[in-house]
Amino acid sequence: MKFYDCSTAPSPRRVRMFIAEKGLEIPVVEVDLATREQHTEAFAKLNPHLTVPVLALDDGTTLNTTSGICQYLEARYPERPLLGADPKQRGLIQDLDWRIEQEGFLAVGESFRNRSKAFKNNAITGRHECAQIPELVDRGRARAEHFMQWLNNELDQREFIAGDGFSVADITAFITLEFARWIKLEPSADHKNLQRWYSAVAARDSAAL
Repeated sequence: MKFYDCSTAPSPRRVRMFIAEKGLEIPVVEVDLATREQHTEAFAKLNPHLTVPVLALDDGTTLNTTSGICQYLEARYPERPLLGADPKQRGLIQDLDWRIEQEGFLAVGESFRNRSKAFKNNAITGRHECAQIPELVDRGRARAEHFMQWLNNELDQREFIAGDGFSVADITAFITLEFARWIKLEPSADHKNLQRWYSAVAARDSAAL
């Protein structure tokens, strides 16, 4: 296997944390997004969507979404489960992870990509040009603020997002909060549960990657 990564991008960082929590060692190929290496012909053969992360399997199969990669790694290396140990846990974790990605991670991305000069003609990831919409800057930020309040409430009676055990939902939420700093947004002083949880996750070895 080979993992196509970009050390500065939030999406592949989600997979890096997942790999680290699993205790796996997978060869890494760094993709330079700043020079648009993902738009080269060579990379397009790996992932025609021109995005990272990508996991290239030994048989030539490529997986190019965080969800697909994590699902594959969980199935192949089920020890230290991060997607749930039984059907109920798996369903709950998938529900929460989807909610976090849709209402948190993508909201931050909406604000960031529509305000950054670097994405003037690429407000959406992929091969097709897409103009920025200035109104989405504030909308994305407002969505992210609502997400933080929701997550603070969710954590009122739980150590981790899906209960007592660390899961992929915690990874997605942690990277979302890290990503939110790119739009100068952090949990407020009133988000006591979120602050407590964030400090615990930030202390894990995988969070430093």
